[in-house]
Amino acid sequence: MVLGWSRRKNKNRKLNLELVTPNHFVCPVSLDLMKDPVTLSSGITYDRASIERWLEDGNFTCPVTNQILSSFDLLPNHSLRAMIQDWCVENRRFGIERIPTPRIPVTPTQVEEIVLHLHASASCLDRYGFLQGVQRIKVWGSESERNRRCIVDNGTPSVLASAFREFANDSVEENGSLLEEILNALNWMLPLQFEAQKILHSSDALRCLVWFLKNQDLSGKQNAIVALREILSSGNEQTFETMTEIEGTIDLLAEFINKRINPAITKASMGIVYYLVSSSYPSSEKVKLEFIGLGLISSLLEILIDADKSLSEKALGVFDSLCDCQKGRERAFSNALTVPVLVKKILRASALATDHCVSAIWKLCRYGSKDDDEDEVEEALVEALQVGAFQKLLVVLQVGCGDETKEKATELLKLFNPYRAGLECMDSDFKNVKRSF
Repeated sequence: MVLGWSRRKNKNRKLNLELVTPNHFVCPVSLDLMKDPVTLSSGITYDRASIERWLEDGNFTCPVTNQILSSFDLLPNHSLRAMIQDWCVENRRFGIERIPTPRIPVTPTQVEEIVLHLHASASCLDRYGFLQGVQRIKVWGSESERNRRCIVDNGTPSVLASAFREFANDSVEENGSLLEEILNALNWMLPLQFEAQKILHSSDALRCLVWFLKNQDLSGKQNAIVALREILSSGNEQTFETMTEIEGTIDLLAEFINKRINPAITKASMGIVYYLVSSSYPSSEKVKLEFIGLGLISSLLEILIDADKSLSEKALGVFDSLCDCQKGRERAFSNALTVPVLVKKILRASALATDHCVSAIWKLCRYGSKDDDEDEVEEALVEALQVGAFQKLLVVLQVGCGDETKEKATELLKLFNPYRAGLECMDSDFKNVKRSF
């Protein structure tokens, strides 16, 4: 048995010797087999991904020789790459896969050339020429993350945003397919640079995006709603006013949330609605009333029952903002899910979601749906107590929260006190709660 074990051991040693990677095939930085060997001006060869990270970190020297580089050009070492591929083929019986021939990365100069072409085509509304340029950009971007960074860093988003505005101003219907191509390209460049966002704040661009929401297929709607969310996240009062004045915008956003035709569209719509109803602009109150009239309160409560963290934060933020006005509280009181769902969500999603829950409960129990309606407020306080709000608020104060939430939670506990005697709390979900944020 000992001799048999020794033979197996010797066999494994022989296998290991056969699979040793030649030293000149190994990257000096990552110590892994090189997939795309490139040579620096120092004469040392590295794997492209490893040496690019080294240079992007602000280093100006060769990692091996420590000499200052006279050039940052990375010259592909085709001979070494062919040798590595041959070695992989020879050892494929040991599970070694052949390294595919890497694509040559796009250079800043190539991107600058295509950007100039795009700018010229957009200036004269040359649809065919511009489409060729956009498609070339998309091909480069699909090849590698490095290409995408190079494309974004060399001014492409601003040129695409400007072209989107120009072609939309010319004719949305006639340029629809080209505009969709531009929007599709812009969406993988998110988050957009400030200059590109500023251009897309224009009335023409916003109206075109709303047109997409009305008339495009599911993919087109998704691209448009994601772009709108990105634009509005850095918007101002003028953007807000333009957006809310476009006919059908409010109805479309409410429909996407009410019908929930697609998770990505629902989440992006929720982000836009949150921006619209939580803004401090004068017309925000009017927007809130429109959303309330379109049945958003009930839809939000249904969504919250099984929403994930991100969607819960957005939905609770919208719900909390809608409870600022009397009409919103009125609709909230008329729905049997309101108090149980809000209490359930405390400490269940995130700190932000908990803040919104406490705030919404505080507004309902503090003001009611009508001024001085003591019976309604008492009913809300009793129901909240019965589903475990008192215990959960104590936990919120114990685990820590912001000053505003702390004040509201403390006031709620005081409001609950007169009604606690004789009330038996239902089995709630606060037991064994662990802070999930």
